[in-house]
Amino acid sequence: MIISISKGSDRDWIKIKRQDGSVAQTTFPKKGIIPHDVVHYYVEQELAMGSGFWGHVADGTHPEEIQHIVKQAGHASSVRAATPDAHIVELLQAERLVECFEADMWSEPSDNQTLRDVFGAACQSSYVDPPTLSDDQINTIRSSTSSFAKQWIAAEIGETFQLHWN
Repeated sequence: MIISISKGSDRDWIKIKRQDGSVAQTTFPKKGIIPHDVVHYYVEQELAMGSGFWGHVADGTHPEEIQHIVKQAGHASSVRAATPDAHIVELLQAERLVECFEADMWSEPSDNQTLRDVFGAACQSSYVDPPTLSDDQINTIRSSTSSFAKQWIAAEIGETFQLHWN
């Protein structure tokens, strides 16, 4: 699958071309240093999460449908605290870890054990177990997101980046 992300001024655009030739497009508001879905890409690639955000999109789910799927399958919130359906566990794990890496980019990065501890607490609040994270995995994700951030920040409005999902 080819993921094309174009930089905008108030929002960014994404176009997905799946292996079967189908295409999905959407926009998303700016929320951090780099697009949130790019952080998902590096987290899910490194941890081989085939059922995370990008795995669902590769299988035909439109990106805008993911939030509805998660809500319907029991994503924990203040009004719906319950164990989620098994098919969204990896989605939730990925989302919690993406949030940790985004926070890491917004301030001075924490040490690897602190990141794991925060990730564990975040997963606990979503009623899912955190996958084990090695130092090498954490360092690879940090390096990948940092490298992308340098390119993204320097990019002109309208510039497009391509990522390849296996």
